[in-house]
Amino acid sequence: MRNFPGTPGTFLGLFLRMAQFTFAAGSVASMITTTRFFNLTAFCYSGGFQLYLDSLSTSMFFSRVDLGYLRLTTHLITLMGLQFIWSFTLALVDAYALVKKIFPFNPILVCRIAVGDWVTAILSLSAASASAAITVLYFHDVGHCHLGHECHKYQISVALAFMSWISTSISALIMLWLVASE
Repeated sequence: MRNFPGTPGTFLGLFLRMAQFTFAAGSVASMITTTRFFNLTAFCYSGGFQLYLDSLSTSMFFSRVDLGYLRLTTHLITLMGLQFIWSFTLALVDAYALVKKIFPFNPILVCRIAVGDWVTAILSLSAASASAAITVLYFHDVGHCHLGHECHKYQISVALAFMSWISTSISALIMLWLVASE
């Protein structure tokens, strides 16, 4: 195995992992600090609560677009949570490898990390893109957001999700390069 910048056990590898979980944590924190997040997202994935969602969409506070946005942001929060756990665990492994000055990765483990990086990169991109599409719908197509100041927090969350995806995709490409160099 070659030891080039960005591989596990290097300073750049640790920096990329820290950037991934920091941006993912920021995205989650920005989203969960909104007041309406905990009130509605518990009902978004269950098909049995469709009547409840329909009754909310006819109320004067929420529109159908608001409920669709809350469904997609729940998807974003779930995947950013997965990204945080994955990146934080690998950052701990990288830090351990740096402290001990070892490269503890065998080819099978490198392949598993590469697959995990690619899966989290693709899922993070899908969640960030879907949430960004709804954000564009709110501010450019509809012209306003019914959630007030919380819309800006949603925009920040989406931006941080994209930043997390960028660092994840860099790590995924480095891991693919590492697998190919074996």
